Amino acid sequence: MTEATLRIQPGDASIEEILERLHAGQRVIVERELLGGVHDVALRFDGETYYCDTPTTLHRHETVEEMRSCLEGQRL
Repeated sequence: MTEATLRIQPGDASIEEILERLHAGQRVIVERELLGGVHDVALRFDGETYYCDTPTTLHRHETVEEMRSCLEGQRL
């Protein structure tokens, strides 16, 4: 059985590994320094839309390419 949520630090997993986890139904939480503190970035995929929830913005992406670009931009 796949664990529902995976907590990682930046650099613990490649972007491809993160995408694999999302496609397997896992939610991925990345703890990283943002805005002068430590915050969670929550990543998920509902089967149609990818979500990257940062402390300031909920990013929605329709394609895996868009999500990959977002993850690269977030430096996860």
